[in-house]
Amino acid sequence: MSEWVALMAVGMLAGVASGMFGIGGGVIIVPCLLLFGLAQFPTQATGTSLAALLPPVSAVAVWSYHRKQLIHWRSAVELALGLLVGAVVGAQIAVSIQPQLLLRLYGVFLFYIGWRMAEPLQRWRTPNAHGTRVTDDPTPPTPNPLLIACLGLFAGVFSGMFGIGGGAVIVPILVAGLGFHPKQAIATSLGALIFPVGAGGVWVYYQNGDLQLLTALWVAVGLVMGAGLGARITISLPSTTIKRLYGLFALAMAVRYLLTA
Repeated sequence: MSEWVALMAVGMLAGVASGMFGIGGGVIIVPCLLLFGLAQFPTQATGTSLAALLPPVSAVAVWSYHRKQLIHWRSAVELALGLLVGAVVGAQIAVSIQPQLLLRLYGVFLFYIGWRMAEPLQRWRTPNAHGTRVTDDPTPPTPNPLLIACLGLFAGVFSGMFGIGGGAVIVPILVAGLGFHPKQAIATSLGALIFPVGAGGVWVYYQNGDLQLLTALWVAVGLVMGAGLGARITISLPSTTIKRLYGLFALAMAVRYLLTA
C-alpha cells in the first residue's frame, strides 16, 4: 500500500470518529502516524495532525447536525475563540517538554473520561441505581458564556499539545458538567471545530520544524470523506448508545497513548 493511500485511510478512520463523537480526529491520527512510521517523532505527528484539522474537513457532518438543529451555535463560537488561544499555549508547551510525558498525561485523562462515559460497571447495577436516564429528546441548553469560553481555552491547550481538535475534552465536560444532551454536545463540539482553531498552534509547530504539509493534506482528504458517514451514524443511534460508544472509544485511545508513551 502506498503512503498516500495509508494516509487517506487514517484520515477516513479519524473522520468517521470525528463525525460520530464530535472530535477533530487527532486522537486517532497522532497514534497512527507514529505507529505506522508516517511521522518520525511525537511533536511531528501532533503538528501534522493539527494542520490536517485546519480546513473545514467536518463540514458535511456539521451540516447534517445543523439540519437536525443539534448545534448550539453561540456556544460553538465561544468554544472556538477559547480553542484558538489555547492551541498556541499548548503547542508551545509541547515543543518544550518531554513528549512521552505529554502522552502519558493525556492517556490518563482519556482513561478517566472514557470510564465515566462508558460506565462499564452499570450492567451489574439495578436499573434505577445509576440515576437519571439520558433521553432522546434534547432541550436547548443555557450555558454560561464565560464557562464555555474557559472550556474552549482548556481544550485548546490539549489541542495544541496533542494535535487533536479538542472535542475529546469538550464533549464529556459539556455532557457531565454543563447539562448538554450527548448529541448536542457532539454536534456543538464539531461546530466549533469547523473554524481554523488550531492555526496558531500549527504556526508554532511550523517554526519548530515539526510540520509535514503533504502528509497533512492527504490525511485531510480522508477526514472529509469519513466525517459525514460518522455524523449519519450518530444521528441514527440512541443517545445512551452514543454515550457508551464514546466512552469505549476514549478508553481505547487512552490505552494507545499509554502504550505509545
